[in-house]
Amino acid sequence: MTTHVWGYLDEYAVEREEILDAVDSVFQSGRLILGPSVRAFEEEFAAYHAVAHCAGVDNGTNAVKLGLSALGIGPGDEVITVSNTAAPTVVAIEGAGATPVFVDVREEDFLMDTALVEAAITERTRALLPVHLYGQCVDMAVLRELADRYGLKILEDCAQAHGARRNGRLAGTFGEAAAFSFYPTKVLGAYGDGGAVVTSDAEVDRNLRRLRYYGMEDVYYVVQMPGHNSRLDEVQAEILRRKLRRLDSYVAGRRAVARRYEEGLADLTGPGGLRLPVTDPGNEHVYYVYVVRHPQRDQIIERLKAYGISLNISYPWPVHTMTGFAHLGSTKGMLPVTERLAAEIFSLPMYPSLPAELQDKVIAALRDVLATL
Repeated sequence: MTTHVWGYLDEYAVEREEILDAVDSVFQSGRLILGPSVRAFEEEFAAYHAVAHCAGVDNGTNAVKLGLSALGIGPGDEVITVSNTAAPTVVAIEGAGATPVFVDVREEDFLMDTALVEAAITERTRALLPVHLYGQCVDMAVLRELADRYGLKILEDCAQAHGARRNGRLAGTFGEAAAFSFYPTKVLGAYGDGGAVVTSDAEVDRNLRRLRYYGMEDVYYVVQMPGHNSRLDEVQAEILRRKLRRLDSYVAGRRAVARRYEEGLADLTGPGGLRLPVTDPGNEHVYYVYVVRHPQRDQIIERLKAYGISLNISYPWPVHTMTGFAHLGSTKGMLPVTERLAAEIFSLPMYPSLPAELQDKVIAALRDVLATL
């Protein structure tokens, strides 16, 4: 059961005419780069979040990278984040020229342990980069207070949290700026790569528009600051416009799948057993992935293959343990919760239109496997 393929095919079957119409409308317009579809999507995505500005970019990694650069973060600066995340979060920090500094995550919800952040702040710290992981928000009140007290910027990584809320506020509205990915599997996914940065700071938005377009602004061929070619494609923007109207229904579908898992597996939980996702008080989870935990994770995944079920792990290798980041001087054991989670977490199939019969197959197989451990 390769769930990302099933999810894509199910979605495309329902939305095919609308997606093809979006593509055709762009091709017929003759405007293929930074045209009306990008402008319209930016306006609509900003309006959805009740912020002033949105700048579309080519992918989520560059959304983080350019977001940091637009906030003035660069060489010599430190950015506090987590290691229990997708590597692109950290790749982007280094891409902006800054140095990532890791804090551990919490046992209960796998999110940044905000109680550890203040101790990690140094005279070089310039930004906090919380990752709203798996579909729910970090405790932003604590980070906001720290940022204000120490004069730091906040860039939220919202790649997995489209539509998530904390105390009624949408993810992406707590910091100076927020980065989004529209990779096809995301809660709001394109049919290719795409990303965006939202902000209510006009100067940050102006910097973003320069950075994504070679450093140019109003006058073509005149570079006003070092920049990149990191533009959101017109076709993807028009597709995202159509899909943005469905975002709340995508979230509702994911929550329904999550409820079915909880109903089917709740009696298997307990000390040393299966642990289901915990939603932090005040959060409204969107379940980008449905991450469970068990100390015998690897055996479970292997035995489920006999039922035709192949499961993903998000993420099996903490970023600070990867050889590609050895230059940061991180050592094994420095983030005990993150490292423990990496050996125990795994994801059950999750997408809005997951058929009940397929979900029941997963629940039944998992129950069988757990009974034989």
